[in-house]
Amino acid sequence: MSNLTNVDGFILNAFSNKMMPNTLYFLLFLLIYLITVFGNILIICVSSIDFHLRTPMYFLLSNLSFMDVCYTSITVPQVMVILFLNPPVISLRACISQLYFFLTLAASESSLLAMMAYDRYVAICSPLRYAAIMNKEACLQMTAGTWLIGCIYGAIHTINTFRLPFCGPKILNHFFCDIPPLLKLSCINTYSNEVTIFAVGGFLMLGCFLLICGSYMNILLSVLKIPKGEGRGKAFSTCISHLIVVLLFYGSGSFMYMRPKSNILADKEWILSIFYTSITPLLNPLIYSLRNKDIQKAIVKQINYKIMHIFR
Repeated sequence: MSNLTNVDGFILNAFSNKMMPNTLYFLLFLLIYLITVFGNILIICVSSIDFHLRTPMYFLLSNLSFMDVCYTSITVPQVMVILFLNPPVISLRACISQLYFFLTLAASESSLLAMMAYDRYVAICSPLRYAAIMNKEACLQMTAGTWLIGCIYGAIHTINTFRLPFCGPKILNHFFCDIPPLLKLSCINTYSNEVTIFAVGGFLMLGCFLLICGSYMNILLSVLKIPKGEGRGKAFSTCISHLIVVLLFYGSGSFMYMRPKSNILADKEWILSIFYTSITPLLNPLIYSLRNKDIQKAIVKQINYKIMHIFR
């Protein structure tokens, strides 16, 4: 215990219960990471190569894919490293950097998902005005705005968290540096931190979530006016799948950050955080892009081109 107290950093203790051997954890996270990175990079490459995909929708999808690659790279590689460290220590500087970039990317992605929902709302509900509203300048401003929001959000919570003194064994029952487990190590009352999380985080998450829900509700109402057929069923399927991923991302994040401080599930919080750190970046390429026929055609076209080039 004295050795743990003197550690210059934090002990990431999520996998100490040995629910599975560390090797299996490593292989699981490695598989998630490889699929996530491959799927998102594929979308970025195809969207940039195929000129048919140089539209506002695919520009936003490419940005989402880039964010997901960065987002999952903040936590998952660190997990694979600590699985084989004894003790599984992360230094203070690395912890601060990880928390800042994680929060920045999480907030940026939340804002971008709202922008993407608005883009689909304009495309379906106001198609004649789409080109004027979602022009190149507007898309660049929206994307820059999401990154700015993320940087400010990350800075506020990172500074607010690490101004606290931490005492006792610096053991985080988690697999990366996140706000809730860090607050539990504080030597002083964390009421002001919790108020900031509810105020700033709640405003951002609730605002983005309401914009997403409002956009898709209007889309669904517009779809209901379409005569029954394959197009209507496809539109419903697309909207519902998008909403499921959004609910998974916002629901798990809200439960982690917005619930009152409690010991309920305290030793299992890290399992909940897997959903918004690893599962949603894994699902986003499939739900938002790879089910899209234009993306599928572009991928097949590039594969055929490469094969022809090889055997020419």
